[in-house]
Amino acid sequence: MATFLYKLGRLAFRRRHFVALIWVALLTLAGVGAASAPPAGNSSFSIPGTEAQKAFDLLEQRFPGASADGATARVVFKAPSGEKMTDAENKATVQKTVDELADGSEVASVADPYTGNAVSKDGTIAYASVKYDVSGMELEESTKDALEDAAQQARDAGLTVEVGGDALQAVPETGATEVIGIAVAAVVLVITFGSLVAAGLPLLTALIGVGIGVSSITALASALELGSTTSILAMMIGLAVGIDYALFIVSRYRAELAEGREREEAAGRAVGTAGSAVVFAGLTVVIALVGLAVVNIPMLTKMGVAAAGTVAIAVLIALTMIPALLGYAGRRVKPAGAKGRLLGRSRKGEPKPDRPGPPKANLGTRWASFVVRRPLAVLLLGVIGLGAAAVPAASLELGLPDDGSQPTSTTQRRAYDLLSEGFGPGFNGPLMVVVDAKGSDAPKDAFTDVEKQIKGLDGVVAVTPPAPNKGGDTATITVIPDSKPSSVQTEDLVHAIRDAGGDVEAKTGAETLVTGSTAMNIDVSEKLNDALVPYLVLVVGLAFLLLIVVFRSILVPLKAALGFLLSVMAALGAVVAVFQWGWLSGLMGVEETGPVMSMMPIFMVGVVFGLAMDYEVFLVTRMREAFVHGEKPHQAVVTGFKHGARVVTAAAVIMMAVFAGFIGSSESMVKMIGFGLAIAVFFDAFVVRMAIVPAVLALLGKKAWWLPKWLDRALPNVDVEGEGLRTAGERGSDPDEDRELVRA
Repeated sequence: MATFLYKLGRLAFRRRHFVALIWVALLTLAGVGAASAPPAGNSSFSIPGTEAQKAFDLLEQRFPGASADGATARVVFKAPSGEKMTDAENKATVQKTVDELADGSEVASVADPYTGNAVSKDGTIAYASVKYDVSGMELEESTKDALEDAAQQARDAGLTVEVGGDALQAVPETGATEVIGIAVAAVVLVITFGSLVAAGLPLLTALIGVGIGVSSITALASALELGSTTSILAMMIGLAVGIDYALFIVSRYRAELAEGREREEAAGRAVGTAGSAVVFAGLTVVIALVGLAVVNIPMLTKMGVAAAGTVAIAVLIALTMIPALLGYAGRRVKPAGAKGRLLGRSRKGEPKPDRPGPPKANLGTRWASFVVRRPLAVLLLGVIGLGAAAVPAASLELGLPDDGSQPTSTTQRRAYDLLSEGFGPGFNGPLMVVVDAKGSDAPKDAFTDVEKQIKGLDGVVAVTPPAPNKGGDTATITVIPDSKPSSVQTEDLVHAIRDAGGDVEAKTGAETLVTGSTAMNIDVSEKLNDALVPYLVLVVGLAFLLLIVVFRSILVPLKAALGFLLSVMAALGAVVAVFQWGWLSGLMGVEETGPVMSMMPIFMVGVVFGLAMDYEVFLVTRMREAFVHGEKPHQAVVTGFKHGARVVTAAAVIMMAVFAGFIGSSESMVKMIGFGLAIAVFFDAFVVRMAIVPAVLALLGKKAWWLPKWLDRALPNVDVEGEGLRTAGERGSDPDEDRELVRA
């Protein structure tokens, strides 16, 4: 592989006009596609294999035209102090609002509070339920404006009015902090390279790669039903890995120049060595993201595949466009150690002499030497520290966000609180029980039996009479719990209803199913929990095999996987501490604490594993390269840090800055993932890879690179260390190689 990539790097350097034209054309094509594509429609949230989804599908089949997936809104009214909603003037205001809402072109129905028993017992709060023909993402802006205008007119009449439901859901925004993250990355690159030109290359290529990826997602959003969160996450991950991959290749290019090689040869060697690490690091990220498909949640699968596509683009750009841009930059990208006047160096690029004697060892060399001398102490300190950070993860509570998790500044959250005040906390999460009596000899008796069974359960406030369909073979029953939607008590009630339904089915032949947003959230959490172990086995297993090929070792990949588990558990502990316990919540902009999003652990495992392997590959391949070239194990560790620590540190800081930039998002899932990934990169890069990894390698010595002879013969030789390039370098530049690559 190193030889092929070496040829590719030289070809891209020489044919830079052609390479740049291809990428600019792809960016233009993707941009035109995004601009001309129809707006994204409904991002369906189906959960195949769950009871809630089965009931939802049954409703669409047995209640045609009911718009089961249509948007809903609850317009909540509260009377002024000392008045009641049943007063004549307030009643007239509500009736006028209901009439205005019913005139909407996309409105399926509006329930009058006074005829639908939607007034609280004390008479101070009432609500009108609005049902729409289309989903919240498909509602026209005029329909949303009409809803807000009707609420405002009722406010002007003296009532307190708030609107809940998904009819007013907005496209999430990332905020200005995303730009701050990119700015921090730019500063780190300038400090690392000491050159604006060299620092600009990774930023430029990352932005082009993300532009192509996100534009492609936007162009396909309508056809593939991709949600807005998909493009935000693809941008987050694409920016981080795009900058990092380019950073590694540019750094290696400058190191090759410092050894006296010509620029084209240096570009080829940089792509052949660092580029090999980029390919395998990118493969681990892609495996982790695509592996999310095993969860069998379509939305999560689409997010993973879209982000993986953006990572693949970042790898291809790093391998081709970076050497092409290096060709354009020419002498403006200086050899390593020759940083020009930007950071206080001399005009000719040589360090200013400050004292006689040998050059001072860099920080990476000094740190690695310290770890090699005291490996056991560093290992214990790192493991204990990560273990302490992981303690909050033992209290992890999972759930999906509802209006109760919204900031108190939103009308959805205020409507949620008003409904809880007037009707009880469980009113915000009603359970819909669907009774399928098609196989029953007495459907009506079956409906009644289910109703009686539910009324006898603990934790039930109200049960509506069965509402059968036209065929009389299916009925719906609404159940109001006495606990809030995200509570353990509500989850227990859902399971109790399902157990009671099993008894009814045995007696009458009618099947009882529980659905609704609350039941769907419970089923999603359980499905994700059940899928976590198989997902870990698949992803870690595949990456473990891949790393055996890269490092030609058993213990190094095993150590990499165990280190990843430490960092991801510590990161989950930090997420629980901030978003569930409320530690530093004000600093992070978390207005409301609550359960951690159900998708967070498995998504975080996938992404963090891929990114953790990035640093493992980049850092340890340098150590193996030194070991293969004859250095002793301890010295190889120091050499790996000498050449790689500064770059890996810069890459980690850049990735943390990019991820942290998304903490300013208005979407709670994006905010949580941004924080989780940023803190996970910190733990993995600075504790696991910079401390635990060298400590373990120092303790293992030569055993770290042990591989059974039979396995060594069976594995393909991918030559990540670039051993084959030594012969190629001695032969010198051969223009015929470029033509051979083109013909291939």
